[in-house]
Amino acid sequence: MTDKELKRQINSPSWPLRLLKSACRASSSLFTLLPVMLGTLLLTSLIIPFIPRLFELGIFGRSSMLDALTGAGVGSIAAVQPVISYLLGGELLSSGVSLIGVTALVVAWVTVGIVHLPVEAVMLGRRFAIYRNLLSFLFALIIAFITTGVLHVLR
Repeated sequence: MTDKELKRQINSPSWPLRLLKSACRASSSLFTLLPVMLGTLLLTSLIIPFIPRLFELGIFGRSSMLDALTGAGVGSIAAVQPVISYLLGGELLSSGVSLIGVTALVVAWVTVGIVHLPVEAVMLGRRFAIYRNLLSFLFALIIAFITTGVLHVLR
C-alpha cells in the first residue's frame, strides 16, 4: 500500500466509523468480562488465607507421589504472583518438605490457574481452558519428577 492510498483510507469518512465500531466492541467485551473478573478476584481473596494452614496440617511427607499431587493441587489453586511461590518454596524446603512436592507446587502455581479458569473460559473458550489447565497440571507432575531425578543424579 502506498502512502497516498494510506492517507486516502485514513481520511475517508469510514475511518472514524470503523474506529468507533472497534471501540464499542472492545468496551462491550470488557463489560462482559468484568463480572467474571470481579468474581475471580473475590474467590482468590477467599482462598489465599487457607494456603498457609494447609502446610501447618502436615500434608507433605507421606510419599513422593502424594507430595507431588498435593503440591500441584495447592499450586493450581493459588492465584498470587509467581515470585511468592519461589519464596514459599524456599521456606517449605527449609522446613523439610520434599523437593518433589515443592517443585510440583511452584510449577503448578505458575502454569495452572483453577481460580482464573472462568475468565480464561470466557476469553479463550471453555474447552481450550480446561484442556490447557489439565495438561499444565499433568506436566507440572512430570516436570517435578524429572527435575528431582536429574538433581539426584547430579549430586
